[in-house]
Amino acid sequence: MNTEQNPAASAHEQATATHAETYTIGVDFGTLSGRAVVVRVSDGAELGSAVLDYPHAVMDRELASTGAALPPDWALQVPADYVAVMQSAVPRAVEAAGIDPAAVIGIGTDFTACTMVPVIADGTPLNELPEYADRPHAYVKLWKHHSAQPQADRINELAAERGESWLPRYGGLISSEWEFAKGLQLLEEDPELYERMDHWVEAADWIIWQLTGTYVRNACTAGYKGIYQDGAYPSHEFLAALNPAFERFADDKVAHEIGELGAAAGTLSAEAAAWTGLREGIAVAVGNVDAHVAAPAAQAVSPGQMVAIMGTSTCHVMNGDVLREVPGMCGVVDGGIIAGLYGYEAGQSGVGDIFAWYVANQVPARYTEEAAARGVSIHEHLTSLIQDQPVGAHGLVALDWHSGNRSVLVDHELSGTVLGLTLTTRTEEVYRALFEATAFGTRKIVETFNASGVPVTEFIVAGGLQRNPFLMQTYSDILRLPISITASDQGPALGSAIHAAVAAGAYPDVPAASAAMGKVNRAVYAPNEAAADAYDLLYAEYATLHDYFGRGANDVMKRLKRIRRAALGGGVDSLPTDTETTALEGATA
Repeated sequence: MNTEQNPAASAHEQATATHAETYTIGVDFGTLSGRAVVVRVSDGAELGSAVLDYPHAVMDRELASTGAALPPDWALQVPADYVAVMQSAVPRAVEAAGIDPAAVIGIGTDFTACTMVPVIADGTPLNELPEYADRPHAYVKLWKHHSAQPQADRINELAAERGESWLPRYGGLISSEWEFAKGLQLLEEDPELYERMDHWVEAADWIIWQLTGTYVRNACTAGYKGIYQDGAYPSHEFLAALNPAFERFADDKVAHEIGELGAAAGTLSAEAAAWTGLREGIAVAVGNVDAHVAAPAAQAVSPGQMVAIMGTSTCHVMNGDVLREVPGMCGVVDGGIIAGLYGYEAGQSGVGDIFAWYVANQVPARYTEEAAARGVSIHEHLTSLIQDQPVGAHGLVALDWHSGNRSVLVDHELSGTVLGLTLTTRTEEVYRALFEATAFGTRKIVETFNASGVPVTEFIVAGGLQRNPFLMQTYSDILRLPISITASDQGPALGSAIHAAVAAGAYPDVPAASAAMGKVNRAVYAPNEAAADAYDLLYAEYATLHDYFGRGANDVMKRLKRIRRAALGGGVDSLPTDTETTALEGATA
């Protein structure tokens, strides 16, 4: 067999023919950067990596091309930055690994989701057409673009009114982060661009398109973010009821060939081979989502094993052998993580982002100076100052909604708060309260799954935040669960490399590749009973505030957002309604 002419030949056959190890590359596209990792196929050893910060980062205040101000709750990116990762990080990772590029048999990628790219028929993003470079809607809408909340509200109200069968598969609510809400916003705010757009493409699939020249839609985002259930998208009648011009959105802009996770979407094109320095014709795995692809990296392929990918946000994914309706989950998809099982997803829109915001905006300069003098990061310094304080001694409880609530409330009009501040409250105490708030949010998710007949039997953490031992212990105490830790700092990238190995034929399926290449350290943290008891008292207060502000008893957070939009030029339609104003006056009387 000539393996140069048959890229789908198994890695074991290639290894036998060349008497050498073979490798795959996983590329993880995060919120601010993309990282490539070179992985050995035989045992999952990570041999080299490289990262590229996106040149345009996240555009959430102004459009880079013009400097024009963006409205509140927008978050855009430039798709060319993703190609730059392939051109820069991949060859540098191969160089760092010290391997022969010819020994790489496949490449896999994962992306934040739901991150959407509007393109014309050949895959060119609208922002790359000169006539549209100054139009915000021509750019990538990042996962945390939340300004489509009004459209999401209408989708949810209509779906509930009509009794749409797919709504319970998403916990009863469709998020403003997802494909249909963002697509409806594009139609209603820039109909010319909507008409010009041929495909509304997940970035996870767009980058595969650039690598192979073939557009294949992945089963993960189609199900979780694209409302694809039981072989169908929402009906023409439903979409037309939202907006007559939206009737054929699913057919004309979204629907496409769907690829199974772990399959090959195609092979590396000559152009992409030149970008990466890899061989033309190697296998390219079907695209995937950063959270879902991390499950096999953590050897979490069985029912009950919940993986929390903790970074700027947290995504919770888990396989189940039964189909259940879980309130506020992001979705349940047949084969959404592992073929043959139901994949469940939930999440928190802000976690590491909240800690980063606090450090960047609320921490006095002397703390940063003290950290520098000690030779540690500001996060490490704040942690060291507060980790020995008894549970509850700060007298605070916070809500972790600075970027809205993804699960279980699914409402991005909510906002963060800290209750209990006094004139003696110290900076590090608020920092700890924010740690605890994110753990309380995770506990709310775990409790909701348990109550819905999808028990969480093991909790595994992947992602950058696992490097803070105090944060991990806090989660263990609050959840009353042992915490296992992926033995890889790059769980999503490793997961993508595992999928690439399956796509290249090295393993028969993802579970088999996970067993050989995945890595996890079991029960690294165990709950402290005394701390867990103390946290139960704080969690009870969190749960009360969660329902008070999150379930309609007091909509002050939403009213404040409407007032803010009006003040920033949103017009009279953004002002509180008479009913809301009366409620506000009553609350402040």
